[in-house]
Amino acid sequence: MTVLLGISPAFAHGKGMYASKAEAQKRAQEIGCSTSHQNNGRWMPCSDERELHKQLRKQ
Repeated sequence: MTVLLGISPAFAHGKGMYASKAEAQKRAQEIGCSTSHQNNGRWMPCSDERELHKQLRKQ
């Protein structure tokens, strides 16, 4: 059994970051957002991270 401790937020967000706006927009639609945003040169679903986390908690 492997236990991961101290996972950074950057690692957690890595799964929610996309190389293109189209990919992020597709995911945004899947989780109930209507737009996407840029974060450090990558794209993320929803208008900002606050909205993204709000939508993910509804899942």
